[in-house]
Parts: sequence; structure tokens; C-alpha cells
Amino acid sequence: MRFSKIIAAGLLAGTLMVPIASHADDKPVVGLVMKSLANEFFKNMLEGAKAHEAKRGDYTLKAVGMQSETDIETQINAVESFITEKVDAIVIAPADSRALVPPLKRAVDAGITVVNFDVSLDEKAKQEAGLTLAFVGPDNRGGAKLAGDALAKKLGQGAKVVIIEGNPGADNAAQRKLGFMDSVEAGKLDLLDSRTAHWETEEANTLFSNMLTAHPDIQGVMAANDSMALGVVKAIDAAGKTGKIEVVGFDNIPAVQPLLKEKKMLATVDQFGQEMAANAVDKALGVLKGGKPLEGWVKTDIKLVTSDDVK
Repeated sequence: MRFSKIIAAGLLAGTLMVPIASHADDKPVVGLVMKSLANEFFKNMLEGAKAHEAKRGDYTLKAVGMQSETDIETQINAVESFITEKVDAIVIAPADSRALVPPLKRAVDAGITVVNFDVSLDEKAKQEAGLTLAFVGPDNRGGAKLAGDALAKKLGQGAKVVIIEGNPGADNAAQRKLGFMDSVEAGKLDLLDSRTAHWETEEANTLFSNMLTAHPDIQGVMAANDSMALGVVKAIDAAGKTGKIEVVGFDNIPAVQPLLKEKKMLATVDQFGQEMAANAVDKALGVLKGGKPLEGWVKTDIKLVTSDDVK
């Protein structure tokens, strides 16, 4: 396995992630698998998870992130590593909703409790693999519609808009696009283009700059996460169109707070990322302590955030 590509929480703290020979003090070991730690959303999630570990004090956390949103192999290798280490639980936000199903099936078969959070695994892929897992996470489609509706209300019918999509292999990207499309239809917006920037800031900056060249009359942008919204705002500023194009995003990362305050962004959606992994870890520990296995969709909170919510 290519551990050189793995970014571990332990490494960030100055220690290497190594196989566990035994579980010290009989504390259960929880392997947390996140997406890109270059994304502020997952940096905050990691901070929240580490604080949660310190507060509870009754489990050991081993956290792993990716170098980029498309580095799916790192997540697969991390799951395989956790299986080898015989951790008690794996809590995962999959970067690809299908590719992570086989390794997670192997984890379940090895007797490891698995909790899928943030990004839902593909239902058909789970069925084909004989894997039954609940999903702990937000309503991405409903959240995206909140942001899209805010944009539609601001611009009015017939406004020309584009969508910057997330990673095509991720279920939350698909759900957010569907939510935005719900708003396009309900608000009678004119959708000029919809393409992916794979959740990445610089890719979104380049993509939207090209969109703006092709469609100089764009009035609004729906970015499927705030990292991409940052790239969009940068492109708008560079084109001298600050204040002329409305932007909505998703995640409510700290970096967009000043943009909301300055009205360079109209709105975003908070899915309380700093609490999300901690909540999923609690669910896993509950099962380990004899609780009922999770079933179906365990919904977590979402909230529309506008400049009125920024101090």
C-alpha cells in the first residue's frame, strides 16, 4: 500500500500512523476516513473529531485524509490498512460512492463496525455487494435547493445561471446538482452551463473564467461547495464584475464568512461539518457498546446562511 500518499491526523501531530498491535487500555480504536484535507471543510472536521476524542476520552482516533478530492485510491488503501490493523470501527466519508463499497464490505466481513457519513454510498453498489449500511448525513438535495431558491429569489425568473458541480462519482455531488436543478425549474431560471470542478478551488476558478468568456451575461452561479465558490469569486473579481454576479455555495466554511459579509456571496448552506465526524463516531461507539445497528438514513441538520447571519 502506498502510505506516502496518506495524510494522517497522527502525522499532523508529529507521529506516524502505524499498525496497532494491541488496543491500549482496552479503548476501542476508530479509524476516521475523510476526503481532502486541503479542503477547509475537512480540516475543520478533523479539528472537531480530535476535540471529540479528547473530550470523551474513551476511544482512540486514527484519522486519514486525501491529498485531493479525486485521490480515491488513498481512501481505499486507508480502509485496507484499518482492516489489517483490526480497528474496532471505521467511520468514512467516501470520495466515490461506488469505489469504496468493496473495501468496506471486506471491513464488515472482518467484523469491523462501519459508519458511512457525509456522502452516501451507492445503493445499487451496496446491494450488488451484499452490503447493508445506514447513512448518517444531511439532505444534500434539500440543502442545495435552499441555496438555489435564495439565488432564484434574488435574480428573478429568466435569470441566466450556471452550476459548478462536485466530483461526478460522489453521491452528494449528484444530490446537490439535483437540488440546484429543482431551483432552476421552480424559479424558471435560464441554465446556461453545468460542469464539474471536482470540488477544487483552482479548477473552479479556471472553469468559471472560461464560462464567463463563453457567457458574459451570466447573472448567477451555484457552486456545489464553498471551496469552488472561492474560485468563482476570485474569477469574478479578476473579470471586474464584482457585485454583478450572485454566488451561492454549500458548506459554510470560515473562508466564506467575509465574502458573505461583503456580499460577494449571496448564501451558503451549513451542514455543521465540525460536528459531523464526531456525531458519526458517537454512532459507531454506540453500536460497539451493544446498541442497535444503524438503519436507513439518519438525517443531520442543515441551515441556509446569508449575510444576515454573519457578524
